Amino acid sequence: MKIKTIRYSGSKKKILQKINDIIEPLDIQDVLDGFSGSGRVSANFKDKGLCVTSNDMAIYSKVLNDTFLLAGNNRKELSDKIDYLNSLKPTDGWYTENYGGEYNNGLSVQSDGLKKPFYIDVTRKLDSIRDEIDKLYPNDCVDKSVLLTSLLVALDGRCNDLGHHVSYLKKWSKKSLGQLFLELPKWYVDDLDHKVYNKNVFDIDESFDLVYFDPPYGTSNQKTKTTRVRYYSYYHLWTTVVKNDKPELFGVSKRREDVSSDSKEGAISEFEHLKDDVVLDSFKRLLNFNTEYTLISYSNRSKMDINKLIELIGDTQQLIEVMSFEHQENSQAHSLINSKYKTEYKDKNLEYLILSKKS
Repeated sequence: MKIKTIRYSGSKKKILQKINDIIEPLDIQDVLDGFSGSGRVSANFKDKGLCVTSNDMAIYSKVLNDTFLLAGNNRKELSDKIDYLNSLKPTDGWYTENYGGEYNNGLSVQSDGLKKPFYIDVTRKLDSIRDEIDKLYPNDCVDKSVLLTSLLVALDGRCNDLGHHVSYLKKWSKKSLGQLFLELPKWYVDDLDHKVYNKNVFDIDESFDLVYFDPPYGTSNQKTKTTRVRYYSYYHLWTTVVKNDKPELFGVSKRREDVSSDSKEGAISEFEHLKDDVVLDSFKRLLNFNTEYTLISYSNRSKMDINKLIELIGDTQQLIEVMSFEHQENSQAHSLINSKYKTEYKDKNLEYLILSKKS
């Protein structure tokens, strides 16, 4: 089943078939998707009849995976609620105050000098819809996640951005001027005991037939201290929409204070660390999971040298297959914010899938 989810840096949408090809011969039933992001790989594993444990530290990822893995048969009830949310009258609130912009002759730059991610008609609907979801479901639950997924996907289709929320487009795009309209997400129900976690992957203490890891890649670019892809910062809007906590904001893109580099949440992950031994130790820990098979996605332009990673895996496990193929870099690699860090690589950008088995 093709799911509709948010755009996401590092999305594996284009390589799902390659992932399927590499795991097809394996006799597996239970799988962990340790860094599940937008939920595409977890949903794909479910499509293959596998019992999926999905995990990510981002709260919006939990919402998405709740929907694709755990939603039940009450489609009519949830469809009626979405119809009700779509019928709500627009209102001016916190989201409009901070993220909504007038047309301004086609420019998203407003009187405060800041570019806005959403046209004001969109944020006015968001203001009415988001608070109403909390009234319908005061506590977190799967049904609430379905409504939030519907809202996130609709907002993603109207966001005037480059695929992330670090900066916004100067001119209103055609899609950003459309109406905010929620649709019921797609999912199907099976009888398997899927699980969705929202925690550090190293806090998972369970056994699996296969673990799939798509950790933050970082960068081998020597012109920048660390990667420009900081997921907490990249998708701060989705964190705020899910939490609806109306936090203190900073910077020209009005990010949450808790995604700043000085905060615990905004700090770079151990896989992107400036110290190579920290990155190495993190991968060693991944290879210690209680599993028969380990499948890792990585790139030749990532923080850890790809050949060293393959050597590490080969030293500790039985290498079964190393698949590499050309893969287009995410849009951030070519955006203006990265222009001063641009470097010329000698090699083409290659994506790797590395499958190993515990000896």
